[in-house]
Amino acid sequence: MIPQIYLRRGKEESLRRRHPWIFSGAIDHIRAEEESEIAEGALVEIYTHTGDFIAQGHYQIGSIAVRVLSFEREPIDRAWWERRLAVAYDVRRTLGLTDSAHTTCYRLVHGEGDSLPGLVVDIYGTTAVVQCHSVGMYRARMEIAAAIRTVYGERIAAIYDKSSQTVPFKAGLNAVDGYLWGRVGDPAQEVLENGERFLVNWEKGQKTGFFLDQRENRELVKRYAAGRTVLNTFCYTGGFSVYALSGGAKEVCSVDSSERAVALASENMRLNFGDDARHTEIAADAVEYLKEIGDKYDLIILDPPAFAKHHKVLGNAMQGYKRLNARALSQIRPGGILFTFSCSQAVSKELFRTTVFSAAAIAGRKVRILHQLTQPADHPIDIYHPEGEYLKGLVLYVE
Repeated sequence: MIPQIYLRRGKEESLRRRHPWIFSGAIDHIRAEEESEIAEGALVEIYTHTGDFIAQGHYQIGSIAVRVLSFEREPIDRAWWERRLAVAYDVRRTLGLTDSAHTTCYRLVHGEGDSLPGLVVDIYGTTAVVQCHSVGMYRARMEIAAAIRTVYGERIAAIYDKSSQTVPFKAGLNAVDGYLWGRVGDPAQEVLENGERFLVNWEKGQKTGFFLDQRENRELVKRYAAGRTVLNTFCYTGGFSVYALSGGAKEVCSVDSSERAVALASENMRLNFGDDARHTEIAADAVEYLKEIGDKYDLIILDPPAFAKHHKVLGNAMQGYKRLNARALSQIRPGGILFTFSCSQAVSKELFRTTVFSAAAIAGRKVRILHQLTQPADHPIDIYHPEGEYLKGLVLYVE
């Protein structure tokens, strides 16, 4: 018997609106034949207070108690995984990503955005990198790998699991990263993004190896870069730097606190441009570096890591965003362009925009919004789960 979770009266309303999360406070009681059946990661059925079936999903310990896999009463078997992966693939085919000669890396599965909460799958050439954020998805990883192989056939040569840092720590899974199927000799593989070349190492890199969610925003930097002196802070592998130089920037400076990241940025610049003297790299704290840059730059990119992982630290995070943006806005050259981002799910578009507005007021500069940015379409947002819109950005013209 699949364990049954019964909700408190009235707590099914968000599920009737197809929101994919059930919070622990909504649960009235659980029915299971054995206590072990309701272990973290177990498949459970959800019922209303009056006993009507409403959904099924993965159980987990924490404030989000269930992540919904289906609102239908259907077996979650190999055929189910293949159907879900096939739909995700068809979305990317529709976007022109699966057979592109110019872009060979993209996101195949984006959690709730693809009705697979707790799962991320990124494609790098002929390798799929799987990252599980829930125990249920981690336990299903071999079924997921089999479904990827079915959907891609011979176009996939390896499937790598990169879940050790993303599965819940307290679950005691002792997860170890490694290949679920196939293997590649050198994990540092070259991929194309909009025709630009990048080395990606899914074994040692952050996330799954590359930040795929800025693809379209990097292309926009390229459009504005001609003749400008560019500062790329929190540069990581130098994605924005490559696009800026490709767009005809006069000079590009890449700054990151990680020496490894700066080395990767330099490597990617060399891959595309050889030893071009127009690029410099600095291993330094970006917030400190921005203190005294003077009026050297007329295009600045602020793409920091998530300052707010959850709502408890939101106040401090917004102060951090305000300080960072005020420093850039106060020193950027007149006529300069600022690309500024937040990748914190806890920060709404409105709150981010208000914070940048406050920073502009502190800097005393006249500022226009040229673009309001978000994540690309291979990081889709489920219309019933607006929290999935985590990336937000503004492009500002500063007088």
